[in-house]
Amino acid sequence: QVQLVESGGGLVQAWGSLRLSCAASGRTFNSYSVGWFRQAPGKEREFVAAISRRTDYTYYADSVKGRFTISRDNAKNTVSLQMSSLKPEDTAVYYCATAPPLNWSPRSLATYDSWGQGTQVTVSS
Repeated sequence: QVQLVESGGGLVQAWGSLRLSCAASGRTFNSYSVGWFRQAPGKEREFVAAISRRTDYTYYADSVKGRFTISRDNAKNTVSLQMSSLKPEDTAVYYCATAPPLNWSPRSLATYDSWGQGTQVTVSS
């Protein structure tokens, strides 16, 4: 499995921007697809964005499409989530996760087998 550490969270005003990073350990990082999920208090963890191992496919939740951009740098073992035009409803703990490429379902939590500890994003109105 891959070890993942998220960073970049914090407090931001509405319409502001944040860039989250997910650092991975392990030489086989580029064999995995990567997703970002988030969980707000009292709510289930939900899909935010995902990227295939060679960056040729990206996926977004409808709620963030056009505002968030996922990218990865396999040479640096990192995945980023650039978040713009943030809204109070984006407040949550954000997690990155990896999934083996076979039978990958980008929006399904069940296909991800390694998770980071999460980073808190708080958007004030």
